[in-house]
Amino acid sequence: MTDTRAAVFDVDGTLADTNHLHVTTWWEAFRQAGHDVPMHAVHRAIGLGAEDLIEHLLDPGRDRGADGAISAAHKTLYGTFSDRLPAFREAGRLLRTLAADGWTVVLATSAGGAELAALRRAIDADDAIAATASADDVEEGKPAPDPIRQALELAGGRAAHSVFVGDTVWDMKAGTRAGVTCVGLLCGGIPRGDLTAAGAAAIYDDPADLLAHLADSPFATRPEPRR
Repeated sequence: MTDTRAAVFDVDGTLADTNHLHVTTWWEAFRQAGHDVPMHAVHRAIGLGAEDLIEHLLDPGRDRGADGAISAAHKTLYGTFSDRLPAFREAGRLLRTLAADGWTVVLATSAGGAELAALRRAIDADDAIAATASADDVEEGKPAPDPIRQALELAGGRAAHSVFVGDTVWDMKAGTRAGVTCVGLLCGGIPRGDLTAAGAAAIYDDPADLLAHLADSPFATRPEPRR
C-alpha cells in the first residue's frame, strides 16, 4: 500500500492565462479609487488574496474603509471576461494524465464562487480534479502554507509525497512552507530566478512543457510503500 500522491495546482497563471487580466483589472480598480499603482507592481502581487494584495500595494496609512470597494471593483471588472477565460495549452490534458497515473489532483487557489467556476470551465478537466481548496477555506492565503495544507488534507496526501505547481513567488513560498516539492511555471510572467529563489525545485515553461517532461519531472518520483 502506498501513500496518496497529491498533485496540487494553483490556477491563475498556472493552468489559465489570466494573470495579465488580473493586472489590468486591479490597475483599473485602483485608478478608480484614486490610487496610482504601476502595473509592474500589480503583476508582482498577483497570487495574493484580494485583501493581502491591497495591503501589499497601498500605503499602510490609507483609509482602509475603501478597500472593500476596490476589491469589489476588481471583481466586477474581471467578471466581464468570465465567459472567455483562456486555459493554457494542454492544461486539462496534464491534469487528466496525472489523475490516470494515480495522482490525486487538487486545486489550491484564491479564486472562489463564479470566478472559480469560470476557470474550471476553461480548463475543462473536472473529471480529473478530486477537490478544490479555495481562499474561503483557510484563515490565511498564500504565501502562508494554509492553502497547500488544506489541499493535502482534502487529498489525504502527505507533504513528502506530494507536488505543488504554481507560477508566482507566493506559490513557491507557500509550498515550501507546507513541505511539498514545488514546481514553477514561467507562463505567469515571473522570472525563473525569482521562482527558484523562492523554493522551486524544477521550472517549466507552461503546462504543455511540464506534460512533455513528466518522465523526468518531480512527478516521476514514486513514494516508497508503507512498512
